[in-house]
Amino acid sequence: MKQKPTIAIIGLGYVGLPLAVAFAKKYNVIGFDINLKRVKELNNADDFTLEVSKEELEEVLSTKEIGLKVTATLDDIKEATVFIVTVPTPTNKYNQPVLIPLEKSSESVGSVLKKGDTVIYESTVYPGVTEDICVPILEKVSGLQFNTDFYVGYSPERINPGDKKHTVTKILKVTSGSTPEAASYIDNLYASIITAGTHLAPSIKVAEAAKVIENSQRDINIAFVNELSKIFRLLNIDTQEVLEAAATKWNFLKFTPGLVGGHCIGVDPYYLAQKAQEEGYNPEIILAGRRMNDGMGNYVAQEVIKLMIQKDAKVKNGNVLVLGTTFKENCPDIRNSKVIDVIDEIKKFNLKVDVYDPWANPEEVKHEFGFDLKTKKEELINNYDAIILAVAHDLFKDFKISNYTSEKAVVFDVKAFLDTNLIDGRL
Repeated sequence: MKQKPTIAIIGLGYVGLPLAVAFAKKYNVIGFDINLKRVKELNNADDFTLEVSKEELEEVLSTKEIGLKVTATLDDIKEATVFIVTVPTPTNKYNQPVLIPLEKSSESVGSVLKKGDTVIYESTVYPGVTEDICVPILEKVSGLQFNTDFYVGYSPERINPGDKKHTVTKILKVTSGSTPEAASYIDNLYASIITAGTHLAPSIKVAEAAKVIENSQRDINIAFVNELSKIFRLLNIDTQEVLEAAATKWNFLKFTPGLVGGHCIGVDPYYLAQKAQEEGYNPEIILAGRRMNDGMGNYVAQEVIKLMIQKDAKVKNGNVLVLGTTFKENCPDIRNSKVIDVIDEIKKFNLKVDVYDPWANPEEVKHEFGFDLKTKKEELINNYDAIILAVAHDLFKDFKISNYTSEKAVVFDVKAFLDTNLIDGRL
């Protein structure tokens, strides 16, 4: 294992690109992605995820002995001695883990793997995937022997899309390796760029499990406050006011209700649940939390319809405006956004739905969700029968609700973001 390695990052999305840039400030880094359009954009220092600035990209792309080379050609990563896999691990429509990107990436790495190389996985998985699924692929394709010819590690990603404070180098990194020597090597490698420090886990399975429970814990806590919101709405109590009062106790956990989407919290619990079920255990709390959170989009839509009926707003053939379509505020990431659940349920009541979100990419939204996104205020009408604030983008603070509503319009605030004087209901 070389002390001054050439590093290949496999997958240049929200996770891989910031990691590649961080490493490229100290090492020779080759960024590999199968998306030719993405590679072309990055070579022009253009990152549509907005995780890395144009200036940062230009800096690492222009340096010589160290720096970043971006490619879609597999042969270009042959010179690497460390391979870091950061591809997505989604679920299918049945909420089952989809490991195909991880398996294909392992095949690609295996085809260029050499004696003495190290392969590190960052993709979220259930305990056992790295050693039981990925390693056999590496061995088969490369013809090399695990822990004799090459070594493997797991260091779970903790990227928070859109967060400019907790960036990759400022988040403590969990590391692990397939031998004590490999673990130490991998830990030192990450420690050389992670200013927040590292935590060396005793095994790869422990590191895999740590990652998958981080977001499962958040998911369960959010499910709890989502259930509280449903109860308190029935009791005609404002949930946010209850949470503010309870939060005055020093050990109260501050979670808020809402739509739970994205590539982590809305997905990771299913990975742990799948493994538990394979072992003969049915994870009741984890799956109950998932059911609660997966149903919140439909719940929001139905609550809006109830308010529209109570207020005598136009329902049949009426117009609804949804503010926001990304899975979280102040970022363009639409992966697994639960806003689509709100939209689909609203449409069942013969309502026309416009979605306004300057943060999101209209082409990506059209491809993923099938509707035309509006990104300019001039595209909106001035008499919506309901407006739903679904995502708390900062730019919506200056959105003049009254300019776009009909006389009896309902305004519903999913994120408790708007002035209470402007709204008819909120979670």
